[in-house]
Amino acid sequence: MQDRKQDVSTGQRQSGERRRPALPEHGAAAGVAAHLPEVMSSAEVMALQRSAGNAAVARRLAVRRPAAAGAGPVRAVQRRKPSANAPTEHYADKAQDHPEWPVFQNLMKTGGFPSDVIDSAWQLLLGGVGEQDRLNQESADPSLGPDERRAHRASNSWYRELVNLVGDHLRISTPTMALWSGGFDVSVYAHAKGHTSLEFTRLGKVVDQLELHADWKLQAPLWNVLSRAFVERATGPVHVFLRAYNPDSVLIAQEIPQLRIIQRLNPAVTLRWHPLYTTPDGAIKEISQDLRLTDDAAYSSRDKCVSVMYHYLLRFHDEKNGKAAMAYGEMNELLAKNVNPKAETK
Repeated sequence: MQDRKQDVSTGQRQSGERRRPALPEHGAAAGVAAHLPEVMSSAEVMALQRSAGNAAVARRLAVRRPAAAGAGPVRAVQRRKPSANAPTEHYADKAQDHPEWPVFQNLMKTGGFPSDVIDSAWQLLLGGVGEQDRLNQESADPSLGPDERRAHRASNSWYRELVNLVGDHLRISTPTMALWSGGFDVSVYAHAKGHTSLEFTRLGKVVDQLELHADWKLQAPLWNVLSRAFVERATGPVHVFLRAYNPDSVLIAQEIPQLRIIQRLNPAVTLRWHPLYTTPDGAIKEISQDLRLTDDAAYSSRDKCVSVMYHYLLRFHDEKNGKAAMAYGEMNELLAKNVNPKAETK
């Protein structure tokens, strides 16, 4: 997953009376503010779609939505961002006009999904994009505190309903699950080592090939929902691959705490940590306890893994190595706190 930055919104409360946006309740039918009665909830869409079909859904969703206001940074799982050609419309009220509908339909059919599930999943995806625009705009209300803003942006019931519909297809196809941080090629590396990361699940493979919308802030919460559902399905060893360590990332702030809860219920869920470094030729290697690059180096402790990675970067990172520059740069602030002489010259 690309590096996932924590939401650090710092909006101040303002004096005087301000109307707060209605915060959605949890659950599949939640997610639509009471002051927007013309907007359907995800559960209502599903019910209408079953009874009257997609045309009726499109008519009900034909509501003009305002452009998204700046809602601050979004803490999100690491993804490849949309290209310059990504759609700029929501398409919630005309889902099958979205340019990626044929791609999605073909990928889902190839994956063995039935037609009614394909239609429903697509409507939930695009309805979720439109809903996220609304949530992001409402969360910009200065009367909300940072935690309230994050909670509101994360309350997209359309994305949760998508998981309710097809979440079983987030199960892993190998004996071991993989989580990762430091660039998408780390996920590819983990897959080559025989582990299954989110984007190599049956559902993840499909969503990973879509752009959906040009505004990444409308998609990041989708990947957070998928990530949470993925982690909740852990039943055995989980391998965590780190090329950089960010304590505020979704991996560390969201996924690992979830796994700790699951571990208390299922002792078979164990964590194995892999510190990584990319060599000048682009090869990803693991860092052994004696600070050598090797093909396999796993630790049962996160702190030990991070310590090994720190020490390797401090002692052996060559700033001419552009392949490792991004990971080194992201950790540079933390390295500076450890009196890194290289960092002091930045």
